[in-house]
Formats: sequence, structure tokens, C-alpha cells
Amino acid sequence: MRKKIVAGNWKMNKTMEEALILASEVVNMVKDEVSTEVTVIMGVPSLYLNTLKSYVEGVANVSLAAQNCHQKASGAFTGEISAPMLKSIGIEYVILGHSERRQYFGETNEQLAEKVNISLENGLSPIFCCGESLSEREAGGYLELVASQLTASLFHLSAEDFAKVVIAYEPIWAIGTGVTASSAQAQEVHAYLRQHIAGKYGQEVADNTSILYGGSCNEKNAQELFACADIDGGLIGGASLKSREFTTIAKSY
Repeated sequence: MRKKIVAGNWKMNKTMEEALILASEVVNMVKDEVSTEVTVIMGVPSLYLNTLKSYVEGVANVSLAAQNCHQKASGAFTGEISAPMLKSIGIEYVILGHSERRQYFGETNEQLAEKVNISLENGLSPIFCCGESLSEREAGGYLELVASQLTASLFHLSAEDFAKVVIAYEPIWAIGTGVTASSAQAQEVHAYLRQHIAGKYGQEVADNTSILYGGSCNEKNAQELFACADIDGGLIGGASLKSREFTTIAKSY
């Protein structure tokens, strides 16, 4: 039985004071209203991880995620955060390969493979993002393109390590635009990715891999999206900055 996951990506938002309020509200609402069968993750700026850890401790279905990590364990990489650093403060998840990291910071599939490796070596579960731009979708072949991102960055892993990875499909044309892929469009890609994983690792591994949908998922469309056979939750952007809306999304199961 694969995990149902609702993960929030706060991106570069919230002051410390605002972060404390938001995290507190989310944790309390989740404890009161969300099934323990749903894993709720807050992907917060690295500056806040150690402080917010105390908010989620003792809450079985709430965890924190870093929004990125460097591909090296240590070194002269000013301003970067390493996987061993995240491990040292007990972080469980790390978001890797978000389209903004690929677009603005030039992250490649090969670089992301290194980040996946070092994350797993340090006991972190990667939330690996993949997706296509509007021009790539309109050109056709988008299914193969998105699958190739998995092949290039993940398919070197053993089946045991791959099982620790969460996939997040994020159509770039629907991130922060207010445009959401229809449930049919999202399901099509999720089903294709699951089939692609099965071709490499077998059906059992594929059936146990959580594949999340990201791309303007909100409280109005979450229930329809999550009802699709191959959509196992969401990686939520803007709506994760509003405790009530984020909790409502998590309750959509």
C-alpha cells in the first residue's frame, strides 16, 4: 500500500515569526482533522528547519523537508546546504529537481542523480520533481520526456533505494499560473510514469511508489485529482502558505 502524501513547498517565503505561526497552525489542524493515513510534509526554508523540528516531533504523520541540498558532502560551496547537515538535525525528506532549480540554477539530470545519491546515503527520502514546459507539451512527446528525467536521475538506483524515493510530477505550465492540468491530463502522466517504473523495477515496486501531482493544486480541485488511480497526493505550492487551505487539501482523502 503506497503512502498518501500531501507535501507543501513554501519556497522562499515567510519570515521566522510567520513561519512559526504557519507551522503551528498546520500541525494543530492536522492533528485534529487529518487522517493519520495521510503523511503531511512541510518543505520549509533551510534556515527554519531546526527550529520547526520541535513542532512536528511526536506527530506521527507530519514531517519536514528541505527544499534542496548540494551534491557534495562538504567543501568550498558558500551558501549551500549538504545532505549530512540535514541528517545531523534529523530531517527526513528533501525536495530535488524542482523546475525552479532546473530553470534558474541550471540543475541537470546528471547533477540531480548525484543529489539523489548523497541524499539516500544520508537517510533522506528524495521528493524528486519532474515535468514538462508548455512548449514541450505542445510539441508532443511529453510523456517520453518526463519519463526520461526519471531514467537519467533515478534508474541507476537499486530497487531497494528506488523504493525510498517519492516522485512529484509537476507540469511547469501549471506551476503558479493558476492553470491546473485536468484530472485526466494528470492521470495520463502518472499512469505512464508508473508503467515506466514497472518496466525497470517490476510491478511491485511501481505499485508501491508514491507519485504526487504538483501544479496549482488547491482545495477546490484536490479531491478530484486525488481520486485518480495513480495520483497519490500533491506537492503544493502557494496553497501550502495558508494553513486552512493546506489542511483542507490534506483532508481531501
